[in-house]
Amino acid sequence: MILERDKDLKRLNTLGISAKASWYAAPGSVKEVIELLSDTRFTEMPKLVLGSGSNTLFSGDFNGLVVHPDIMEISIVDITENSLKLKVGAGVDWDRFVAYCVDRGWGGVENLSGIPGCVGAAPVQNIGAYGSEAKDTIVWVDYVDIVTSQERRVTAKECRFGYRESIFKQELKGKTIITFVTFELALDPVVNTTYADVQERLSSTESPTLYDIRKAIIDIRTAKLPDPAKIGNAGSFFKNPIVEESFAQGLKEGNPTLRLYPSSPGFVKIPAAWLIEQCGFKGVRELNVGVHQNHALVLLAYEGATGRELLEFAQKIKRTVKARFSIDIDMEVSVTASS
Repeated sequence: MILERDKDLKRLNTLGISAKASWYAAPGSVKEVIELLSDTRFTEMPKLVLGSGSNTLFSGDFNGLVVHPDIMEISIVDITENSLKLKVGAGVDWDRFVAYCVDRGWGGVENLSGIPGCVGAAPVQNIGAYGSEAKDTIVWVDYVDIVTSQERRVTAKECRFGYRESIFKQELKGKTIITFVTFELALDPVVNTTYADVQERLSSTESPTLYDIRKAIIDIRTAKLPDPAKIGNAGSFFKNPIVEESFAQGLKEGNPTLRLYPSSPGFVKIPAAWLIEQCGFKGVRELNVGVHQNHALVLLAYEGATGRELLEFAQKIKRTVKARFSIDIDMEVSVTASS
């Protein structure tokens, strides 16, 4: 097991924010996770589980133990005439997992192509894009309880998935180290082209395949989103707010360019990118931070940016949107404060 002291986290978060952890560990198995939690050096120490850091903003150093579950196993646990269940280690790169499935003709996660991060983070955030969410294929999640060091399993229903939401962000927040996620994938898949951008991209493709869907979505994402290897970012920084439909319709009357998306009965989803753009932030740079010129939902951390600087900029955007539209936009990115 990799175990390091005073670990520099700059290369372990896609925003490229400089921060240090007192200790860093990368257990490669459930046994190593349990051994780590049983180590008396770390018993009372604050702990942070970190995947690929694609959804994390460090506002300062972390005076504790950062744990990166590095479990890389993939195995079929059940197969029927129409589907199979695939158990995937938390450390597996998400997009490599999607490619693995598409290459074998297993359907269900292809619309989530190109999303950065590790498999273990997928159920926490209930990642979603282009008409699909992780919850659509997750069967159960295995984890180790940080307090008791016991192995546990929760079903998809018990995860209480919602829009960018799960039990791992509520009652179990900070209490688990996810080790495996099991997915159910279709052996005779029906492709999902309901999302407008995907429909447009594939308009000339007759009977699109899983590979066609994956390629189209990667092309769309590449055109819209900046490469974290070139400039620090965490993808979508804010969640799309969900508001009452009557309120949204009133807002749309004076703003014909506003597009509304269905949510639960009586509620709709408003694009946070539209709200931010209307407030004049798209393409704006303030010192070492800014908003991407092609996608207002993406905040940028230029070289030299600090976590606190980016957080203050995000708060400024939130206040401006609230003042103009009376709508609260919440951060999708998880902020890790100094311990």
